[in-house]
Amino acid sequence: MKRYITLIILNILVVAANAQELTVRAPRRVGVGQRFEVRYEVNAKTNDFRGPNFKGLSVLSGPNVSSMSSATVINGQITRSVTTGFTYIIQADQEGTFSIGSANCTVDGKRITCPGYTIQVEKGSVQPQQQNGRSTGQRQQPDQPTRADNIDNNSLFARASISNSNPYQGEQIILTYKIYTQVSLQQYQIDKLPGNKGFWSEDLTQNGNVKQYEETINGRHYMVAEIRRGALFAQESGKLTIEPLDLDVLALVQRQRQRTGSIWDLFDDPFFNPTQAVQRHLRTNNINLKVKPLPQAPEDYNGAVGNFTISSEADTREVRANEAITFRLTVSGNGNLMLIDAPQIDFPKVFEVYDPQINDHITRSSSGISGSRTFEWVLIPRSQGDYEIPAIDFITFDPSTKRYTTKHTDAIPVHIDKADPKSMKNVTSNKSDVKLINTDINHIRTTTPNLSPINRTSATTWWFWVLLAMIIIATATTILIHRRHTARLQDVAGMRLRRATKEARRRLKKAALYLHGDDKIFYEEIYKAIWGCLADKYNIALSSLSSDTVRECLAEKQVSEPQQELIMRTLQDVDFARFAPGDSNSKKQQIYEQALQMIIML
Repeated sequence: MKRYITLIILNILVVAANAQELTVRAPRRVGVGQRFEVRYEVNAKTNDFRGPNFKGLSVLSGPNVSSMSSATVINGQITRSVTTGFTYIIQADQEGTFSIGSANCTVDGKRITCPGYTIQVEKGSVQPQQQNGRSTGQRQQPDQPTRADNIDNNSLFARASISNSNPYQGEQIILTYKIYTQVSLQQYQIDKLPGNKGFWSEDLTQNGNVKQYEETINGRHYMVAEIRRGALFAQESGKLTIEPLDLDVLALVQRQRQRTGSIWDLFDDPFFNPTQAVQRHLRTNNINLKVKPLPQAPEDYNGAVGNFTISSEADTREVRANEAITFRLTVSGNGNLMLIDAPQIDFPKVFEVYDPQINDHITRSSSGISGSRTFEWVLIPRSQGDYEIPAIDFITFDPSTKRYTTKHTDAIPVHIDKADPKSMKNVTSNKSDVKLINTDINHIRTTTPNLSPINRTSATTWWFWVLLAMIIIATATTILIHRRHTARLQDVAGMRLRRATKEARRRLKKAALYLHGDDKIFYEEIYKAIWGCLADKYNIALSSLSSDTVRECLAEKQVSEPQQELIMRTLQDVDFARFAPGDSNSKKQQIYEQALQMIIML
């Protein structure tokens, strides 16, 4: 009797499978803010599915395609069937009745349609119930959707790890975020990035690629996905905390069929139970670091922390006076390259020196930040002779040896010839052309000059005294301007102060180009503009700059409390916005205006 019943049921299933039909399974009533699943199924293979318009509802995910195949043997004949499913994860955002349109797909050249239906969204929490009946293309299912809380916390979790929990200030450390899972994952989305206050950070995730491998923890076997990796450089010493990262994942779990005590319990087998995508919110752990301050630094130390080498070169060693020489100093290695300032070099006094240009060739890989930073000076010698671009002592702190090391370059001799005669002013005499260079003298005139006597009063006319007074005033003014210019060149702190606003505005102008473009470059330029302005304004090394030092300088300069709060709030907003994904253009415009107002105030 059991065999007959089984054969009858299998025949019924085969006949039902041959009748191709697109069905939908969805709740009729849900609560505001509730997430639910809408699933369309067709008992055939199809790649041409057109879903409905979920107007008034938010589509969080979908359509997520799944396929299940089965085979039956009746009287020696094998019959195969395929079921294709299309799943949406929907969220109800507002109260009301919403009409969901029809869906359709193509099977064997024929268009199959599933009629539309309505969903009632009510206040409060509503237990979703599946719509019954086949009159609208839907069928009753005894399945129970799997909830996110059915996934064991030990089966799916996220962790953050750090390469060094006790680094030196400015030392490079690698931060890694991982997902550990024993279930299949369909997708993940980072919900909130940590602020990482007190750190300079660089993203090392390459082209969105996710590294996957296996790992065993406490005897349990996990599949691990490295979803994000970054390099951090602590800008202050003491106890710092790396905040957690929040993310949402869609896990594929197997539906559990409810036992009804009927003949359907015969099919309570994983082969007959398709998977279902459920959403789970994950949060990584906090990481506490104890950052060690750097040892007492030598006098010429400029904040380089890492393993570096240096080299220098001049594009030429023999030029004429008033012609340019390009001198380059390159710092290479791994460490805080982005935070290294140009060293102070005592060039010969006859050289006119322009501010250095910075060229970066930086590589961001999974192992950290490496590459080179090149400082390029333009030098113009004004006098002929033999001179020397001095040797350079560049001091770095190497965390691996826990001490300062000094890198050296050799001096570069330079020979300066006389200036090009074509660039000098020519003077013509009666006999020949004479070029007046330095102390050269005209030829002696041998002809008798035409002389005429003058009266005594002609030398004392009014225009003579006016001209004499103008010459005296011009001479005195020139001397004062020259002395003032010399004093300003010797005042390094003053030059940084005067350059602060100009440099910050230049960076803000560059950031404005990305107001409607790349968020990362926009916030990086805003961040550099603000911190560079503060460093130049208060003559603080960029490596020593932090929120505490800024507040101390503002108090020392007797800046009012409201202005202090505005400046600190702007720093916090910019620091947060750098790591908040998906900022709108209006938010970027607001950050840009805040930064501009702060720089004008400073």
